[in-house]
Parts: sequence; C-alpha cells; structure tokens
Amino acid sequence: MTTADDTATPDAPETAEAQAARLGKRRKLLRILLIVVATIAAAWGIWYFLTQAGRVSTDNAYVGADSATVTALVSGPVKAVRVSGTQAVKKGDILVILDDADQRLAVADAEAALRQARQRYGQADATAGAARARVAARGAEISQAQARLRDADATVERARAELARRESIAGTGAVSGEELTAARAALKQAQAARDLAAAGVTSAQATRGSASGDLGAAEAVVRGTTIDTAPDVAAAQARLDKARLDLERTVIRAPVDGIVTNRQVQVGQRIAAGAPIMVVVPIDTAYVDANFKESQFRRIRIGQPVELTSDYYGGDVVYRGKVVGIAGGTGAAFSLIPAQNATGNWVKVVQRLPVRIALDAAQLRKHPLRVGLSMEATIDTRGDD
Repeated sequence: MTTADDTATPDAPETAEAQAARLGKRRKLLRILLIVVATIAAAWGIWYFLTQAGRVSTDNAYVGADSATVTALVSGPVKAVRVSGTQAVKKGDILVILDDADQRLAVADAEAALRQARQRYGQADATAGAARARVAARGAEISQAQARLRDADATVERARAELARRESIAGTGAVSGEELTAARAALKQAQAARDLAAAGVTSAQATRGSASGDLGAAEAVVRGTTIDTAPDVAAAQARLDKARLDLERTVIRAPVDGIVTNRQVQVGQRIAAGAPIMVVVPIDTAYVDANFKESQFRRIRIGQPVELTSDYYGGDVVYRGKVVGIAGGTGAAFSLIPAQNATGNWVKVVQRLPVRIALDAAQLRKHPLRVGLSMEATIDTRGDD
C-alpha cells in the first residue's frame, strides 16, 4: 500500500530560462545602481567645480579690532564713573570724572602769572618811553650848552678886542692903567666862562650817553615784540593753556565708538597719569585674522572675496569680507621663544600665516561681533583663473 508522501515527486531543477531571467534582472539592477552612482558623482563633481573648486578654508580664524585703551592723562582721585563694563558708548561720551580742585587752583595761579607778566611788559614799555624822553631832554641840554659856549666864545673875542684896543693906545696916556687892568680881567673872566660853557657841553653829552644806554637796555626788553608776543607773556600764556588743558583732562571721554571692556576704575580711587582704566572695543570696525596653512597660499591674493560664519550666530548668518593684507611672518616667528630648528632632530611642521580680512560694515551693524570670537573663513580664489 502506498501513501501520498511516497507518490510526491522531488523539486524539479530550475530551467535555463528561469536562470537567464534572474541573471538579467540582477544585471539590470546593477546597471541602474551604477547609473545612479555615476549620476550622483557627476552631480557632486559639478557642484564642487561650480561652488568649491578654487576655494580655501580654515576654521583657525578669530575676530579682532583696534581697541582703544583709555588712560588718565592727569592724576587725581576719581569723582564719578559714568559707564559700566559691556556698555556701548559713542565717541565723546563721558567715561570718568576726576576731582579737579588741584587743576582749578593751577588755572587760577597761571592766570595771575599771566597778568603779572603783562604788567611787567607794560612797565618795561613805559620805562623805554621814559628813557626815550630823557635822551631827547639830554639832546636839548646839549644844544643849550653849545649855545652858551658860542656866546662865551663871542664874549671872549669882544674882551680880547677891547684889551687889544686899550693896549694900542696905552702909550698915549688916553687909557689909564686901571682901565687896562680891568680889560685884562674881563678877558680872563670871559675865557673862564667859555671854559665853563665847554665843560657844560661835555657834561651834557655824557649825560645823554648815559640816557642812551638806559634807553637801549629798556628797549631791549620790548624791541620787536608786542604785549602778546613778549617771551615772558608767551611763557605765562603757555602755562595757562597747560593748566586749562589739565583741567579739561579731568573729564575722561570715549576716544571711539565701541563697547566698554575691562573696566579697572572705581569711585574714590586715586589714579596716576598714564594709568589704563578701561578699554573701548570698536566692534563696528572689527576684522578677522584667519590663519591659513602655508600650502594654501599658492593662489591667495589681496582683494579676493571671503565668506565667513561664526558659532555666535550660526551658519544662517554669512559675512562677506575681503582680503586686505597678509602678515609679514608666521605666529611662530614672532613668539616669545621662536622655534629653533637648527638641531639634528628637525621635523617639518606646516606653518600658518595670518590673513587680515575686512568685514562689511553694514553686516557688522546688523550682526555685531565681539573680539576673540572664532570664525570659519573661506577665500574664493577663482577670480585669478
């Protein structure tokens, strides 16, 4: 007796047609896969060629700015501090006020010294005027003395003539001895008067010489100057200007627009001239220093466009910048202890060179950055193709 299991036939072997169909299906799937892979590769190649070829990137980039260190230009106790750290300020805003009592006293003292210098100049000018008047008076005295000398000369000539006339007729008895003696005495008296007049001329001339010397000394003080250009007055004016400038400097103002950082001053603190009290960071003029590998510099040029992103805002904010400069040396070259490769165990290390990138001012105003933030920078070098 037989059963159903005994009568079942074994699986029939796969026919050649079925094997060929299955193999063809595999080949078709493989071709489709190859086509898809090739298409993706071609698309990626086109995308890379169009967008990434000729671009060099680095994430070793940091935001910088030419920060302004605020220092006290005069010493004194702090009277008031008008700003706090992280506060935005405009150029000219008051930051700190110092006690100005000493500076006000210095201004008052300098003003008094200026008035005194002007007074001395006025006295010197008046002295010169008086000396000129004395010289003129001495000149008049000389003229009077010379006139008296001429009169004395004339008197001597008359006396001599009278004596000669009397002596010529003395032998005739017409002239007495007494008259002759009187004529001789009159001549001597006239000669003495002439000598006295000549001495008066000499004395007047000497007096005028002394007055001329006094005039020269007085005029030397004021010659070629005015009350505003006299040396003593100008020096006093300079001291007054300095005192007023020191008074103005007791009010310390922001040198640039920016953010107050690193404030180191408190009310009541006495600060010395030249001491730094805070830093104002001009974030509106921030830039980026990107450190590219030396192997990336083959096509980097000044003026090339740059795209930058920061974790501060994320990848949605893309900054547009421009290469404005390339450093003159690597960071290692200017480090405190430069690397010394003149040893036997030298190993080449790829160096990085800073590239200065200027940012768009409008973007900085819309999305301000902070000094020290890290950036990712990509330079488009395709413009040199």
